[in-house]
Amino acid sequence: MHAAIVTSFDTPPHYGEHPDPVVGGEGEMVVEVLAAGLHRLVKARATGQHYSSTGTFPLVPGVDGVVRDQQGNLRYAVVEGAAGTFAERTVIDPRRSVVLPDDVDPVRIAAAMNPAMSSWVALRRRIAFQKGQSVLVLGATGSSGRMAVQIAKRFGAERVIAAGRDAARLAPLTDLGADETVTFDQADRAADVDVVIDYVWGEPAALAMAAMITTRRDRRAPLDWIQIGSVAGQTAPVDSALLRASRLQLCGSGIGSLSPRDLLEELPELAVAVHSGEIEVRSRPVPLARIAETWDARTDDRIVYVP
Repeated sequence: MHAAIVTSFDTPPHYGEHPDPVVGGEGEMVVEVLAAGLHRLVKARATGQHYSSTGTFPLVPGVDGVVRDQQGNLRYAVVEGAAGTFAERTVIDPRRSVVLPDDVDPVRIAAAMNPAMSSWVALRRRIAFQKGQSVLVLGATGSSGRMAVQIAKRFGAERVIAAGRDAARLAPLTDLGADETVTFDQADRAADVDVVIDYVWGEPAALAMAAMITTRRDRRAPLDWIQIGSVAGQTAPVDSALLRASRLQLCGSGIGSLSPRDLLEELPELAVAVHSGEIEVRSRPVPLARIAETWDARTDDRIVYVP
C-alpha cells in the first residue's frame, strides 16, 4: 500500500510503498482510510517535539481519521503507535472509534475532531465547568482556539473572550460567539473570568497570567487555568507569588491527564456537533501523495490528507 513514511525526526515524511498493516491485538481490525487531518499533535510526534513521541521508525504519522471498516461502516477512529492514519489502510481498535452516519463529510470530520476535542474534553472532564461562567481563550485565532470559542458558548458560557496576537484575525471571532476580543497585552481586560483555555503557554501566557491576577477584583474567586497547547514555548516563567496571592488553579488537558474512557465517552456527541454544523470547520483536502510539499504549509485551513 501507499503511505506517508517518517524515517527520522529530522526529515519530513515522504510518500511511498509501505507494508500493509497487521492486526496485533484482540479485536483489532484493518480498515480503509478515507481522510486524516494534519494536526499539531501529528507534526509534534513526527518531529520528536511531543512528550508522547516514541522514536520508533519507520513511522506512519496520523493520530486519527475517518475510516471504512470491512462491514462498510464509516467510523471516526483514534490510533496509537507506528501505524498511523496517513496511509491507504491502518489498524484500529473499534473500542477507540465511533460509528458515523453514512452521509457525513469525511474531510469535515477528520479536520475538526482533534482540534475540537481539546477544549471539549477540557471543559467536560478536567474542571467542573458550570453554565453561566466566563471563559478566556488564549490563542483563539488558531483552529483549536476558534473551536474553543464556539464550544465554550455551546456549553453555556455567559461570556467568552478571545485573545490573540493579531487584532485583525481576532475580529471575525465575534461572529462565532466571542463577546469580546483582546490582544495578549490587553489580558487585564479578562481579569475576572472563571476559566482560561490556554493554547499558548510560554512568556505570553505568563505575562497574561500576571496581568490578570494583579487586576482581578476578587483574588479569592477560583480561576481555572487549563493548559492545552504550547505554541509560544514549552516553559513559562510563572511567578510563584501568583499562586499564593490568588485561587489560581493550574491543570493540563491532554494525553496522560485523561483516561481513554473519558475521551471515548465524549466522541459521539462531539461527532454529532461537527456533522450538524454546530461547529465551524475550515478544511482543505489534499492528496496524500502531496505530503512532502504540504507538510510545512502555512494555512488557516486544516489540511486533511485523502489517500
